[in-house]
Amino acid sequence: MSPKPKLTLRYMQLEDIPQVMAIDRLAFDLPWSQRSYAYEIAESDHSHMVVLELKREIPATGWRRWFGINGKPHLEKWVVGYGGLWNIVGEAHISTIAVHPKARGRGWGEILLAGMVRRSIGLGAEEVVLEVRVSNTRAQNLYRKYDFQRVGIKAQYYRNNNEDAYDMRLRIDNQTICEQFEARYNGLLSQYLFVDLYNTFVPPSH
Repeated sequence: MSPKPKLTLRYMQLEDIPQVMAIDRLAFDLPWSQRSYAYEIAESDHSHMVVLELKREIPATGWRRWFGINGKPHLEKWVVGYGGLWNIVGEAHISTIAVHPKARGRGWGEILLAGMVRRSIGLGAEEVVLEVRVSNTRAQNLYRKYDFQRVGIKAQYYRNNNEDAYDMRLRIDNQTICEQFEARYNGLLSQYLFVDLYNTFVPPSH
């Protein structure tokens, strides 16, 4: 049996921006700019950007040995997904979430979503909100799995084609709800064996 991928959920850093933007361009018709990501990471007091990082050991063969690696595995890291979270006056807003097309279908988008919900609880938010295209049923199914409710429609929300968006929300101001979510999150940790630094490490203030 092959080992499980070594996944780490952590705060996005400035050096992640090129990889994040590459995924953004593949996932969305209106990608964010480099300046937008830099602002969210380094300047905004309300932003909690996250990445899911995959680490993999590459055996040292051929030319690697010639460069003094002496047969030791080479550790390579990739950002396979990312998300954005704004926390303002008790409302946590998931601004963006995406997984690289080649990494989809493995449950990694669920890790990102659940990680941001857990961060929202830790920040003391009362609800988590997001917008999703009315045609994006796959994403809607994931959000409903985590008990997001559709509360309205934002007409012509997406500028590229004027498509409507569903306004979906999850209340997290109830202790029972938070305890149920934590039990589900622990199950996710056991299933994927990822390391959650996003919810255990608080970055310094900007």
